[in-house]
Amino acid sequence: MAKKSGKESKRSKGSKGSKDKGTKGKGAEAVSFTETLRAGDDFELASLDPRSTPGFDGDKADGEAALAELAPHLAELQERLYAESKAGGTRSLLLIIQGTDTSGKGGIMRHVVGAFDPQGVDITSFKAPTPEELKHPFLWRIRKAVPQPGQIGVFDRSQYEDVLIVRVHDLVPRAQWSRRYAQINAFEKEVAQSGTTIVKVMLHISSDEQKERLTERLDRPDKHWKFNTGDLDERTHWADYQEAYQVAIEKCSTDVAPWFVVPADRKWYARLAVTELVLEHLKQLDPQWPEADFDVEAAKKRLAAMP
Repeated sequence: MAKKSGKESKRSKGSKGSKDKGTKGKGAEAVSFTETLRAGDDFELASLDPRSTPGFDGDKADGEAALAELAPHLAELQERLYAESKAGGTRSLLLIIQGTDTSGKGGIMRHVVGAFDPQGVDITSFKAPTPEELKHPFLWRIRKAVPQPGQIGVFDRSQYEDVLIVRVHDLVPRAQWSRRYAQINAFEKEVAQSGTTIVKVMLHISSDEQKERLTERLDRPDKHWKFNTGDLDERTHWADYQEAYQVAIEKCSTDVAPWFVVPADRKWYARLAVTELVLEHLKQLDPQWPEADFDVEAAKKRLAAMP
């Protein structure tokens, strides 16, 4: 685990599912963000405080300092994963970011995904399906965006839109969207078996925080471009979306593709937590530099003899 802001590790507030594990004493083994934020069988979204900072006891300054320290480690592991694929490696990583409007997905893209080399990252933003996409099964456009070996794929929204907005607005019959949970699980199992590690993150903000962020967008001329009047319409369905997320997490947090729910009222914490989640999964993959397929010493001698 990464050191936190030059001090002792500040992990302690972790909770698995909705149960608080309590603060660990000095000398106790640190709990990973993967353990802390994973949605267990008893997970209840309504019981998770959106302003909490599970796994981290520091303040905003500590969190931002810790985030800065993690960036070089992310970059190295990404490069190793990319290099590994050039020698026949088949592994990749898929980061899925879901959240209500203003939950901070854009900040995750800038502060977390921005630490990677662009040549090894493939970002896909899933908007409302196009007429062409609607001609196909709902997973058709998702399959096309699964990362290739060596790549880190990032989904800004995902297949879960088809059991979230579709469910809330009754865009297809209930019998149709209710089958999709099992279809998603089967799809994610297939993707994982092909060598892709899936990290699914739900950014959990409160209704009050969303209202504050929307108000800021209206109060600041430099934020007007980010405001969409449709966000106000969606806000009237807040309770329905919370229920839809709860069901999606219950039905689709599996061993091969668990959900990680990140309290996101504090933007700095959400960025740190997602960074830690990605870093921990990359460390578990432990990609290796490929061995040279040429005579290194001979190449050195040849280069040394050149003018």
